[in-house]
Amino acid sequence: MRRPIRGLAVAAIALTSIVSMAACAKDSGGTSGGSSTTSASGGCKFAEKPPAAAAATSSGTAAGEKVDGKALKVGLAYDIGGRGDASFNDSAAAGLDKAKADFGITDVKELTAAPNEAEDAKQTRLRQLASEGYNPIVGVGFAYAESLKVVAPQFPNVKFAIVDGAVEGAANVTPLTFAEEQGSFLAGVIAAYQSKNCHVGFIGGVKIPLIQKFDAGFEQGAKKAAPDIKIEKKYLTPAGDFTGFQDPTKGQEAAKGQIEAGSDVLYHAAGASGKGVFSAAKTANVKAIGVDSDQYNQATVAESKDVIVSSMLKRVDVAVYDFVKAVAKNDLASLPKVFDLKVDGVGYATSGGKIDNDLKAVLEGYKAQIISGQIVVSDKPSS
Repeated sequence: MRRPIRGLAVAAIALTSIVSMAACAKDSGGTSGGSSTTSASGGCKFAEKPPAAAAATSSGTAAGEKVDGKALKVGLAYDIGGRGDASFNDSAAAGLDKAKADFGITDVKELTAAPNEAEDAKQTRLRQLASEGYNPIVGVGFAYAESLKVVAPQFPNVKFAIVDGAVEGAANVTPLTFAEEQGSFLAGVIAAYQSKNCHVGFIGGVKIPLIQKFDAGFEQGAKKAAPDIKIEKKYLTPAGDFTGFQDPTKGQEAAKGQIEAGSDVLYHAAGASGKGVFSAAKTANVKAIGVDSDQYNQATVAESKDVIVSSMLKRVDVAVYDFVKAVAKNDLASLPKVFDLKVDGVGYATSGGKIDNDLKAVLEGYKAQIISGQIVVSDKPSS
């Protein structure tokens, strides 16, 4: 950890910060310019807080709605890591588990991809589920898109869905896509408010457009909250090498490097590799933000839970649950086109008590501006 600078150096830095902030009144996010505030920890110089959000109204389905799914046989084809990755796949598993409990489903089958497997292995997995009578079937991850192009037309009566992807021309494949950049914007705000050094880090599993959406939103949110914040970035593997989602050692080494550079809040979008990010954060006594599911409550990272201040919730569980429900009701048209902030398809976790009421008010204010369109979050990082 860095030791605080004292004496004249503090005064010089403070003066420089004030001058710098005066030049940063304008931002692409859309909040009006005005006075800024200093964090309670003496870290970032914050932009003017957004106006308070109006009280939310419930948009959910009627309480007590009965859906009968006893006749369904549900198949899940997981991405690499499968159930137990403490992230993306576990969120899908949670949605399946809730659907089983709520709709009386008794027959499910779960199969998992291997790292860097051949494309025909994915086709075989999907074909196996369909041939055994599973319907609906969910491909958990964009990696199933090419295989579904081949397999879905072979089983026209099976209802497929794909998380994070779409299959053009396949009427029996429902896309389940998310506004990850919107949820990550809020993670960036959290990071800025939690940082003592005004220096944070992002770790992505694989450098692909999907993970760059997390990067883009995080950067925009952090800079919206604190225009002078410093952000470290690291991708564990290049596009095409998907081991970046399943290598905790690489995650740990990347996190160590960012901590040594001065970051004291780390946000990861790296699947099972995030376990290593949490481990490094705990060792260095800095903070971390999880992804996809509420990782504070994930048993597989329980030893690091005290450093997890929040998680960006990508509600794959909601998407899987809602898809199975829509199939049971024969009403796929009821699904949203994108699971975004407006439909609670993305969000942030408050488990662990690190998000106090003041910060929650800030987050809800930014959330309202995103929903209204006053802030438009980019899905492409600046660098």
